[in-house]
Amino acid sequence: MSEKLDLGSWVNDFVQHLQENYSGAFEQIGSLVSGFSELVEQLLMWPPAWVLIAIFVGLGLWRIGIGFAAFTAAALALIVHTGFWEQTVATLGLTFSSTFISLLLGVPLGIWAAKSERVATVIRPILDFMQTMPAFVYLIPAAMLFGLGRVPGIIATVIFAMPPAVRLTSLGIRQVNKEIVEAGQSFGCNAWQLLFKVQLPNALPSIMAGVNQTIMMALSMVIIASMVGAGGLGNDVLASIQRLDIGLGFESGMAVVLLAIILDRITESFGTPRTASRRRFAWLSMLRLQRQ
Repeated sequence: MSEKLDLGSWVNDFVQHLQENYSGAFEQIGSLVSGFSELVEQLLMWPPAWVLIAIFVGLGLWRIGIGFAAFTAAALALIVHTGFWEQTVATLGLTFSSTFISLLLGVPLGIWAAKSERVATVIRPILDFMQTMPAFVYLIPAAMLFGLGRVPGIIATVIFAMPPAVRLTSLGIRQVNKEIVEAGQSFGCNAWQLLFKVQLPNALPSIMAGVNQTIMMALSMVIIASMVGAGGLGNDVLASIQRLDIGLGFESGMAVVLLAIILDRITESFGTPRTASRRRFAWLSMLRLQRQ
C-alpha cells in the first residue's frame, strides 16, 4: 500500500513559516484593515437610523421605483423595531469594507487578465480554487495569521468574494464590440484612453454584475465570519445555533435576508439599461479626441 500524501502537514508548515517570519507584515496589514473597517463602521453608525434609512429609500426610489422604496422603508423599519439595527449596521460596515478591498484588488486584476491571455490562464484555476473551497476553511489560516476579531473575518471575506469581480471585469472588457475598439484606435486613442473612454464604459454592465455578486458573497461570508469574532448579525445567528433559539435565529436571519435583498436590487440596478447612452458617450469621446 502506497504511503499517504500528507498535504495537510505541508500547509500547516507553510502557515507556521509565515507566522514565524512575517508576523510584523501581517500585523501592519491587520492594522490597516482594522483601521479602515472601523472608520467605515463609525461613518455608518454616526447618523441616526432614520438618516441611513432615508438614504437607502432615496436610492431605491431613484434607481428602481416607488414600490421598492416602500419595501426598503418597511424592511429597515422592521429591523429597527426588532432591535437589530446596530448589528445590521455593523454587518453593513463589514460588507462594505470587504467589498471595497475586493474591488480594489479584483477590478485591476480583471483588466490585466482581459489584456493578457497568459495572465488569464494563470489566474483562472486560482479563482476556481478560491470560489469552490468551503468558506469555513478560509477562517482557519486567517485567524492563525491575524488573530481573532474583524480583521481575519474581512481577510477571509475578501478571498472568498473577490473572484466574481475579477471574472466579470475580464469578461466585460473581452466582450466589448471590436468595431468600437477599432474605431477608438483609428481616432488615435492610446492604451489608457482606449481603456477608460471606450472599453470600461461599454463593459460597465458586466463590471456592475461583478460588483453585485461580490457584495452578495461578502455579505454571506461576513455572517460566517462571526465564528472568529467578526461581529454584526453573524453573532446573533451563531448564538441562536448555540442556544437552539429558533426565535433569535429567525429574527437575525430575517435581518440578513432583508439587507441582502436591498443591497442586491440597488446594486443590480446600476448594471442595467442605458447601454445605448454609454455607447453614444464612447463615440462622442472618440470624436472629441479626433478634434483635439
